[in-house]
Parts: sequence; structure tokens; C-alpha cells
Amino acid sequence: MSYLPFKPVDWSRASNVYEINLRQYSKEGTLAGFRPSLPRLRDMGIEILWFMPITPIAEKERKGTLGSYYACSDFFNINPEYGTLEEFKSLVEEAHQYGFKVIIDWVANHTGWDHSWTITHPEYYKHNEAGNFFDSNGWDDVIDLDFTNTQMRLAMIEAMRFWVKECAIDGFRCDMAMLVPLDFWVQARASLDKEKALFWLAECEEPHYHEAFDVTYTWEWMHKTMDFMKGHTDLNGLENLLWKYNHQFPQGAIRLYFTTNHDENSWNGTEFEKYGDAHKALAVFSATWNGLPLIYSGQEQPNKKRLKFFDRDPIEWTDQPQYADFYKKLLTLRRSFKCMEAGTEGVYCFRLKTTADQHVFAFLRTSEQDQVLVMMNLSPYDGVGVGFLDPAIDGSYEDMLDGGNFVFHPGYRFFQLGAWGYKIFALSRKA
Repeated sequence: MSYLPFKPVDWSRASNVYEINLRQYSKEGTLAGFRPSLPRLRDMGIEILWFMPITPIAEKERKGTLGSYYACSDFFNINPEYGTLEEFKSLVEEAHQYGFKVIIDWVANHTGWDHSWTITHPEYYKHNEAGNFFDSNGWDDVIDLDFTNTQMRLAMIEAMRFWVKECAIDGFRCDMAMLVPLDFWVQARASLDKEKALFWLAECEEPHYHEAFDVTYTWEWMHKTMDFMKGHTDLNGLENLLWKYNHQFPQGAIRLYFTTNHDENSWNGTEFEKYGDAHKALAVFSATWNGLPLIYSGQEQPNKKRLKFFDRDPIEWTDQPQYADFYKKLLTLRRSFKCMEAGTEGVYCFRLKTTADQHVFAFLRTSEQDQVLVMMNLSPYDGVGVGFLDPAIDGSYEDMLDGGNFVFHPGYRFFQLGAWGYKIFALSRKA
């Protein structure tokens, strides 16, 4: 492992990310339709608002009635479907007043077929043997940019700078980052971080991309948990993957954990389809293991339908989202204890040995100031008894979900967990 060349912004380590699908978020499908949710999301504990691409969408080769968010036609404006640039600036300003950070989705690998650059700078694009624009990944509504073109790189960085300077955003979620040369991202970050310290999230799982990014995805974890639900692996298989993450990624690298997102929900199924009764336990894992949790639009409702991708399909909200308090407890926990920070030196996270390791995944987050104990019965069996064998758990804990105080010693505290049940305990070390 190596150390990270860029230092993540301090506010990111105990944070969380909320993905906003503007098109489907409200009945209006606009910036104005989303705006009233700011106080509710802040009360829930949301820290970072990630807006899926807000730029205009290409008309040529458009899919469905509204097209893909990821087929941009202009890097310097707002999709009129959502509102205006001034509305977005105002929304970012209000979000900052609430204490949020705001990041936008940036699609660097490709554009839509009628992006302005296809007219003004056709040399910015790759061309096939016939001299035509093309896409190399099988996406027929977009065309690839050419990162061997030095001027295109500089123009791309200036487009990104526009959103930092004009709209005061706090960072980027970079789409399919691994399709773009790593040296471009290093170049972009070195240039843009001069404007302000930014948060950099990559949709990729290549360890070396942490040379440019603070946070990367955990697609492999999501697929491994789906294998687990199908009986294709066991808890040891899950632990082995986490071990690989710890040893193959640079020290201090932060990972993003999730049970769903816009791609998964629309194309592969909701968390209810994929995980069934385990969906909340795996959400607990995403919020408490060493990383940042991602919550997708509507998970707090919860939204139980696959949202259409190219057409309007609004989330069906109620006045009191059923899972809002569940997420609030998890996100409050992250802010309350030093040991919950991701990628921080002196913070450790490891699985604990129990008397029921075939069904129970228990782990400890620990620092000099405090520690958090998490246990999950990742099985359909009710009343699974679990005792702890590791002396690292010693201490008097508070139940962070249900209240009450509990003393843990190896061989002393014995719990029963319901099917797919979970518990979270925390202790503070008094000075």
C-alpha cells in the first residue's frame, strides 16, 4: 500500500452522500421541486448532496422521451427540464446555509451526439476509420472524447472550473472514471483544487485511481453481497473481500458503500428485490463499516419501484418517510464518534470472532477516544445466539438504536438476534 498524494478534505471523513435524481425526485422533476426537501434531508443527517448530471441533454440519438442524463450537449448550462442556472446557484447557496456540501456528476469520457463541441471542436473527439464519431462501450447515444488532445483536456478542466467558480460547488462525482486516463484526473485535480479544496468521488474500483480521487465505489462488495443472498458465497467470502480492500487499496483510501443507486435501481432491481429482508442489515453495514455510505433518492421513503431512466417516473413520497428515522440514527452515529471516520490514521475496523460466525458478522470500530460495536445476523434464522470471544470488546456500551447500557466481556455478554437482525453499541473513553 502507498499513501495518497492528495489529502481528502477534513469534512469528508465522517460524512455521507445522498444521490439526487432530480427528474424523479418530485412531481415537478425540477430544482424547485427538490428545494423544499433541504430541511428534511438535513434533519435526517445528510451531509453531501450529489446531483446526477444537471447539464442539458442531447437531442440526437436520444433514448426515451427525455434522454439519458449522461448524454451532455453543453457543459456550461442547466438542463431546462430542471430549471435555470440562476436557480441552481441559489439552491447551492441555500444548501450551504443548511450546512450541506454540494457535488455534481461530471461525465468526462463522452458527450451526446450534438454537444456544442461536435461543431466548434470536432478534433476533441475520437474518430473511427471512416472518420466518424463513435462510442467504444456500446452506448449508442454518446460519443467518445479524445484524451490525447491536449486542448480538449484544458477545455474540459475549464468547464469543470466554471461550476466551482460560478456555482460554488464543493466537488465532483466522476462518471465511469476508469474510462478516462488517470493522468487527466491528476491534472484536473491539481488545477481545480487551487480554486478551493474539493471532494473527489470516482465511479470506479481501480486502487491506483486513488492517486487522483478521495473516494471510490465498492461495486465488487455489492455484487458479492448479492452472491451471498443467492447462496453462492458465505460470510467468510464477504470477509475475504473486505480483507482484499484493506490490502490492495492505498492507506487512507476511502470507499463508498451502498445497497442501491441510480444504475442498480433502474436496471437490476431495488434493494428489496436484491436483498429482501436483509436490505436494512446491509444498509447498517454500509453506514458503519470503514467508508462512506451512499443513500439514493427515495431510500428513506422507502421507494420500492424501479425508476424509469429515460422518462418521467416520480418517487411516490408520503409526509413521513418510513425509514427516515432509521437513517437518521445511523448518520448521527457517524458524526458522534471519532472511530466512525473513514480512512483516518489511528482508527481501526475489524471483524470480531463470535460463537456464531457462520451466521453473525460482528465488527469493531475503534480509536483512542471511543469504539463502536456492530453485530448483524446475516441469516434467515431467528433467535441466533451470539457470544463474543475477542477481549477487544471489553467495556460499558450504550445501545445506539434502542437505548440502554450494556457491559461486554468475552464470554460474558450473550445476545440473541432475530433473522437479519442487527445491533449497534458505542462507548466513549473518558479523559
